[in-house]
Formats: sequence, structure tokens, C-alpha cells
Amino acid sequence: MREECGVVGVVKHGTESHPVPASLQIYYALYALQHRGQESSGITVHNGKDPMTIKGMGLVPEVFDKNALLELKGRVGIGHVRYSTCGDSMIENCQPFIVKYKSGSVAIAHNGNLVNSLELRRKLESEGHLFVASSDTEVIAHLLVKELLKNPVIEAVSNVMKQLNGSYSLAIMIDDLLMAVRDPMGFKPLCVGSIDSGYVVASESVAIDTLNGKLIRDVKPGELVIFRDGGIESHQLFREPNSAHCVFEYVYFARPDSIIDGKLVYKVRERIGERLAKEHPVEADMVSPVPDSGITSAIGYSRQSDIIYEESLMKNRYIGRTFILPGQAMRETAVRLKMNTIGQNVRGRRIVLIDDSIVRGTTSRRIIDMIKNAGATEVHARIGSPPIVAPCYLGIDMASRDELIAAHKTIKGVEAVINADSLGYLSIEGLVESIGINRDDLCLGCLTGAYPVDIPGEKICQRRQLKLHEFQ
Repeated sequence: MREECGVVGVVKHGTESHPVPASLQIYYALYALQHRGQESSGITVHNGKDPMTIKGMGLVPEVFDKNALLELKGRVGIGHVRYSTCGDSMIENCQPFIVKYKSGSVAIAHNGNLVNSLELRRKLESEGHLFVASSDTEVIAHLLVKELLKNPVIEAVSNVMKQLNGSYSLAIMIDDLLMAVRDPMGFKPLCVGSIDSGYVVASESVAIDTLNGKLIRDVKPGELVIFRDGGIESHQLFREPNSAHCVFEYVYFARPDSIIDGKLVYKVRERIGERLAKEHPVEADMVSPVPDSGITSAIGYSRQSDIIYEESLMKNRYIGRTFILPGQAMRETAVRLKMNTIGQNVRGRRIVLIDDSIVRGTTSRRIIDMIKNAGATEVHARIGSPPIVAPCYLGIDMASRDELIAAHKTIKGVEAVINADSLGYLSIEGLVESIGINRDDLCLGCLTGAYPVDIPGEKICQRRQLKLHEFQ
């Protein structure tokens, strides 16, 4: 699996100059969200007259230069880090996405994925709208401009939300007005915090922490938040009977120090490890994580099982994009470049290896083979999520159903493919209890094959109501 995207918005009170420009604060916040997307980065700031943008392919420090950032003058702006789940990897799809129209400009940073973006795009094209990119964010921007030409801001946003099917957490600037929007089922995280002389909206609370701010709350599913005149306006535009928070934010995507929908991710992952130890105990000499996402769960497993925690793998945290030559030898070199075994820790020992998930199984096989080649006598794989049996259509770049190993193999079959001495997945009930959110308020589509929203050709979870409920 690949990370999704991260969004940030910053607004400073008043028109006076501030010690730290909004552009630099957005830059620091994006740095904190770099784990959510490493493909491209962008910042747009409004100077009171026009939006100004810097964006490009690459990591945050590769795209932005300090002197150039200081030229992005303005008290309000938005930023984005991207990994493409919809749209090609190209500069045209870098966000924030900007559309200028006769009354001003709209800039949007989007985390999520629309199920009906192609249908909406074709309709807009038939009406004469011109597109320059392949991202579904451009569709949202055109829909919003179309509505703003006819309606006030709140009504325009509401009308756009009625047309969107899928996941979206948005940071939006309409001229110099900052807004935040979360889809009615709350698939993707979005939170609001206060900072010195202003406010920040971000995909994760760690971005607020980085700015020495204070987390205020999460944006509610179906809510529009407007930052205006030094204050926060809340407009609950839609309300569904249940939410559909993505479980993999807690298992893998979010940083452990983030608080998402009231839950500290670190504690969730500790409970996942503890529950794994209860569901799948084993005689072993040490518990070891696949870094980094398996670390916290491995601590929980160790504590519950009373088996010592010790690292068997060391991750190279300074590796960027790798150019992998063809051939098995070079593929193995690429794996060792990213991760290396600690031979003295594993030699002659039985190891419980904790990982967050298994998708295709190829990486798990290579890691387990590396540990066994370093001298481990047994490797018992314990996975902090249930088997992934279906694709994600709502913002995670995941393998197709044919490539998902658990979609067409039994657990014993997966165990054989990855060369583990035993394999234990966390149960769905164990995951739900570890997260601490009601099952009806979680998206489990990739684990069950039944989705919270209508996706052509797929089953829908029967407890969901498909029609948006406008909040009265």
C-alpha cells in the first residue's frame, strides 16, 4: 500500500505582518505530513489580490526554497503533499489546484478519491469546461466555480457535496477566504487547531503540533468550517446515520503521535499488538517489528506475551526514490538497501515478526527470507490487520483484486508463500475493539468486500443509507 495525501491550511488574524509568514508555517506543516505523500508538494498563498503558487514533483525540501517561500506573501494559504490514487504522476496533477473565474479564484487541496469523478468530468466537459489535468481534484474545483457563479459560498459548497460520491477532506481558498470540508461519512481525517495569531487545518494533528499549536477538534463528517474575521464558523451541511472512518489510518497511514477522531494512534497500535498476542500466541525468543509501522504493535505484543522486544531489522530512513535494475539480484539489493538484518540479534532465535499488513506478499517473503538467512531458526508472522481481500476505491493506492494474495489464498496458503513458520492475522473484531470506534462507523471495505458507498460492480454494506441527508 501507498500513502495517500496530506492537506494543510493556515490563516493569520488581521492584516498586520506576522513574525512567521503563512507560507513558512504551511511548509513546516507539510514536512510533518510528508509520510502521507512523497510524489509532489505544493503551496498556494493569497496576497489579497491574487493567488501565488509554488509546486513541483518531489519531497517537501526538494520543491521549496526558503527565499522563494518568503516571496509568497499573504496571511492565508493552503498546501498539499501527494501520492496519486487518482490521476497520473505528473506536474499538472500537483496540488493545490487553482481555477480562476470572473469573480475571483478557487484553490483546492484534496485528500481522498471520488468514485464518480469520470462521470462528473464528462458532464462538465459537455458543458464547455476545459481540463488540464487528470486528477479528480480538478473536477471538484470546476464544480465549485460553477456553483459560485450562481450562489453564495455556503450554498455553493453544499450543492457541490450533493454531487460527490467518495472520500474527500478539503482545504479550500476562495480568494482569501479559508475553508475546510470533510465528506459526509468522514473517510479521511481532518482537524482544526489554533496557532499563534491564527488557525490551522490539517490532515493530522502532528502538523498542528509542529507549529506549536493546540488541537481544537476534528472537522465533523459533512461539516463546512469557515475561518472568517478572526473566528471559526461551523456549518453542518450533511449528516449521515453512520461515519466510515478508514481503519488503515489507525493501522498504517497516520503517524503514531497523531490524534484522529479522538483516538491517539499510538495507543490504538499498542492495543492491536496486545490483541494479536491474545489471538495468536506462540513460543518464541523475541518480538521484532517490521519498521516503522510495526514498531508500536510489536511493543504491545511483547508486553502482553512477556516475550522480549528486540529489533531484527534496521531501516535506512534516508533512502529516497530508488532506481531498480532488472534481475533478481538487483531486486534483492534494493530490499537490503531499504532494510538490513541485525545478524547477532536473530542468529539461533525464534522470532515473532510484527507487520501492519500483507498486500501482495512479495515484500513479506523477502523480509522473512532475509531474517532466516541471517540465522533465525523460526519466523512467526503476526499481522496487525485482517486479511485484505478487496481493493480500496476511496483513497488508498492498493493492488488490484487479482494481486491481493489473501483474496485467492487461504491463511495457510499465504503462510506458505511468505515462508513463515506460522501466520496470524488480527481478527476484524479485534481491530474494531483496538480502535475503539463502533464498527458501524468504520470503513472495512478492503477487509470485507462490502463498501460504505455505492461502487459499480461491488457489494455495498446493507446497513448504509446511500442518500445524503441534508442537515436541517
